[in-house]
Amino acid sequence: MTHLPALVTLLTVLLLLGTMWVVGHARGKYDIKAPAISGHPAFERAYRVQMNTLEQTMMFLPTLWLAATYGFSGWAGVAGLVWLVGRVWYALAYLTDPAKRGPGFGLAMLGWIALLLMACVGVGRALLVG
Repeated sequence: MTHLPALVTLLTVLLLLGTMWVVGHARGKYDIKAPAISGHPAFERAYRVQMNTLEQTMMFLPTLWLAATYGFSGWAGVAGLVWLVGRVWYALAYLTDPAKRGPGFGLAMLGWIALLLMACVGVGRALLVG
């Protein structure tokens, strides 16, 4: 379980690669020339999935590693997997019907909030102990 956060990090990088590929594919399919970020609803959905995933990842990875480093390695990995499953669910739902993205987003946020709590407890404990 101690290596689970590393696996989650690797899977997160693959998720980012996947969202990047989907956007590139949509650019070609719908003839959206860079640097344009609008033009066809399917491309715009793919672009929003990529950007939202990048935005969430910027908060997710530091909290994952803080929780893992400060005493919650196994649980951080589990919460990270919850976040990852939620993000994949969110992405697939958003790409097909944006109105159905909520449950995946909610699951990912649940995983992230768990990580944030673990990180706060772990870092707080370390500061108090010295």
